[in-house]
Amino acid sequence: MNLRLLALVLPVALCLVSGGRSAAAEDLMQIYREAQLNDPAIAAAKAQWLATQERMPQAKAGLLPSASLTGGVNANNYDATIKSEPAVDVSRSYNQYNATISASQPLFRWQNKIAYDQAKEVVAQAEYVLGTAQQDLILKVAVAYFDVLLAEFNIELAEAQKAATSEQLALAKRNFEVGVATIIDTNEAQAKFDQIVAAEISARNDYDNKLTALRAIIGRFPKDLKKVGPGFVPKPPEPNTLDYWVDRATSDNLNVRIAQINHDIAALEVERAKAGHYPTLDLVGSYGAQGSSAAVNTSVASDSRSGLIGLQLAVPIYQGGAIESRVREAVALKEKTRQDLESARRAALFNAQNGFSGVNSAVASVRAFEQALVSAQTAYDSNKLGLEVGVRTNLDVLNVQQAVYSTRRDVAQAYFNYLTGYLRLKAATGSLSETDLEDINRQLKG
Repeated sequence: MNLRLLALVLPVALCLVSGGRSAAAEDLMQIYREAQLNDPAIAAAKAQWLATQERMPQAKAGLLPSASLTGGVNANNYDATIKSEPAVDVSRSYNQYNATISASQPLFRWQNKIAYDQAKEVVAQAEYVLGTAQQDLILKVAVAYFDVLLAEFNIELAEAQKAATSEQLALAKRNFEVGVATIIDTNEAQAKFDQIVAAEISARNDYDNKLTALRAIIGRFPKDLKKVGPGFVPKPPEPNTLDYWVDRATSDNLNVRIAQINHDIAALEVERAKAGHYPTLDLVGSYGAQGSSAAVNTSVASDSRSGLIGLQLAVPIYQGGAIESRVREAVALKEKTRQDLESARRAALFNAQNGFSGVNSAVASVRAFEQALVSAQTAYDSNKLGLEVGVRTNLDVLNVQQAVYSTRRDVAQAYFNYLTGYLRLKAATGSLSETDLEDINRQLKG
């Protein structure tokens, strides 16, 4: 196996580019679009958003006229015997009906006005809640996608390492047979080979788990996935200034915006509770009709109509202290939302700082591991030459060979850390969108 050639190519191309399967490979955006259709979490979030849109018309109804119609029809049968001389029997059947239409228009109901303002805030908040779910889906899909790629690469790496170690094991056995090496070299090579076989089994199990996690998002096992192509170079955040990302996070983070609206709603709830002391004024009107074909004491039909219109005033005087209690409750809950808002801002600040340093760290790690890979390859070549001239043992070669493969794994992990770290940094500032996923998707090759 020519490890020198492997080290001369960009590690991202080494470990992430697939070959010979481009026709069937799926890219990141295809997986994301399918997740939008099949992921239960985003489906639930969209249903919740639709339900929340109904809060405004429900609250607005408290400010609009209301009307109702009531009516009834009764069939009556009256039988009586008057005990007199002679006795008189009275029997009469008749029908009665009534119908009333009534309407009212609130003129002053301050509680209803505040409830409508709260509903507008809730609907605005629903946009941020849905946006948070969409950001979570982008992150979940990206992490699951890259987890599968990394697990797949670890299998390929274990297979390549097993093949290389197998060559060293065969060499150690041949040298022992011709008497130029001891049985110790063979045993050490065999031990390394067995370790790699065990690592390969573990890598395959991890791959199955990561594939199952992606299936849970899209509802099926994916086909071959496209991998990061050659020429992709991780870059620091733009702008590469921590203050910029912190300021964006503390103001635009979606969880901060949700917490801010919760605080605004709680402040309105205090006013709504206080409005329990205020009078209410309604414009009311009704029109009714009633009649009957006869009555108990007459066989004459009757019919009547009546209507009214006026103002209805209600002034609360005392309700057992319930209103004052609701005000105190609302004030306490408002303070809670204020503290929740502060917690959200601090969490956003932490996530922005952590994400900013994480992206820069990943960029530096990629560069460092790429250089470490070159150094590891040089050390491998030197030890292999040393083995040929007798100044290095087979174990020395195996150990350095192990370092080469471990460093390749570290390079791949650093690339994936950068990609997911970049998305998390954008999420911390509330700016993560499909465009960011499309930018990464353009780096993928079949």
